[in-house]
Amino acid sequence: MRIFLMALGLLMFTGCGYKPSSHYIANVFAKTVYVEVAVDAIEPENAPFIKDEMNRLVYNRFKGQVTSKEKAESKIYVNYRGTSYVPLAYQDGYFTRYRADVRVNFKMETKEGIITKRIATRVESDIQASSLTSSNLRIEAIREGLSRALDEFMAYASAKGALVEAKKNKSSEGEKVN
Repeated sequence: MRIFLMALGLLMFTGCGYKPSSHYIANVFAKTVYVEVAVDAIEPENAPFIKDEMNRLVYNRFKGQVTSKEKAESKIYVNYRGTSYVPLAYQDGYFTRYRADVRVNFKMETKEGIITKRIATRVESDIQASSLTSSNLRIEAIREGLSRALDEFMAYASAKGALVEAKKNKSSEGEKVN
């Protein structure tokens, strides 16, 4: 029964024309990708996290290979622009809930030319009286915001790839008619 349901699900996805985001991203990015991360000088500890996450996304979602700048056919420049905090709730004179606004700029050198994208994400979190716990929660909020920004970037790149494919299909249909 389980195999039947899996086969039915697979048939539904393939039958309706479903294509994974990696299919569309391939319309924009080449197989070899260089990733460079510039980080806000105030929070340099986030550079390795961003670099590792971006490399993972290139490998998992692009089905691409991260390589040196000289060998890369496509390039992604990620610029972490910092995080600002907004208190949301107070108790006994201390804030107990805050929002972290994370800003990231992307510049992509792709098959389609240079594309830039600014992404801002928001993460809301509770905070405790302990300064050690608060520091850890702050780092977690930043990383959650960065992860969301990278996911949004992937969705943007996939949408760009879908547009490229739609243009190709439209132009090839026009050629068939003529």
